[in-house]
Amino acid sequence: MDGTPAQDRNEQNVELTAGGVRLQGNLVVPEGARGVVLFAHGSGSSRHSPRNQYVARALQDAGLGTLLIDLLSAEEERVDLRTRHLRFDIELLAGRLVNALDWLAQHPWTRHLAAGIFGASTGGGAALVAAAERPGCVRAVVSRGGRPDLAGPALPRVQAPTLLIVGGNDLPVIGMNREAMARLRVETRLEIVPGASHLFEEPGTLEEVARLASDWFLRHLGTGGASGTV
Repeated sequence: MDGTPAQDRNEQNVELTAGGVRLQGNLVVPEGARGVVLFAHGSGSSRHSPRNQYVARALQDAGLGTLLIDLLSAEEERVDLRTRHLRFDIELLAGRLVNALDWLAQHPWTRHLAAGIFGASTGGGAALVAAAERPGCVRAVVSRGGRPDLAGPALPRVQAPTLLIVGGNDLPVIGMNREAMARLRVETRLEIVPGASHLFEEPGTLEEVARLASDWFLRHLGTGGASGTV
């Protein structure tokens, strides 16, 4: 990591329109960014997820831009708290990610940067569906404790190199990731972090996720050139 000083990062609270609803997000782009990573949070989470925010800061320190967005509107989140159905609507979530990718492709800070997606839990499945829908845009995918199996028929269409990170104690999800990996036709790697549970709450495990993700994105997103300014 290059330790990019905070004052050399452009940061902006943003609002995206997707599927007729307004989604809130936070965009951070270091000067000279080498790419930009869109975050797809997991079930029952939001852009405020402390684990995704931790990984985002690590990616920023490595010279990558990040966009954390809420995949559900405030009203949808209230409904989902009662019904818990929207968090598993992979088609809906992937559609929101596609809208965010299109937004990044037009924003002056990021339109020149190669894009990747970091998905967590159900967001891992949505990330792969979005990657399949925008093969010319998404250059790399990382899934943390993800459910890539939920991408279903989209898996063989994914063209972005994909890194699957799973906790060593998260046995059911390890199996789901291995099954999905067998259906992917691109460069794919499965990293199992010893001693980690589904949420990577054990000491040092989330740091390992951040290291693995940074290395993968830096390898596949390449050099992006100088970022824009506010």
